[in-house]
Amino acid sequence: MKFIAEINVMPLKEILDPQGKAVTGSMKNLDLSEISNVRIGKHITLEVDANSAEAASEKVDIACKKLLANMIMEKYEFELKAV
Repeated sequence: MKFIAEINVMPLKEILDPQGKAVTGSMKNLDLSEISNVRIGKHITLEVDANSAEAASEKVDIACKKLLANMIMEKYEFELKAV
């Protein structure tokens, strides 16, 4: 079976997010001062060939931990859909 994984990787709340801070500051220049605490991360989509959703989930989890997310500074979550 083929699965699509939609992965979101975000900096931990305890970690300073310089990109998010810069965008938050720019919101005031655009008269959007109601928007605050912007956090910027990554969205990753990938395909997985696996025998089951559980096997696909394990493979995506390994990929996130070993390559796609820096576990010291980031957290991740993903959603898996059968194709």
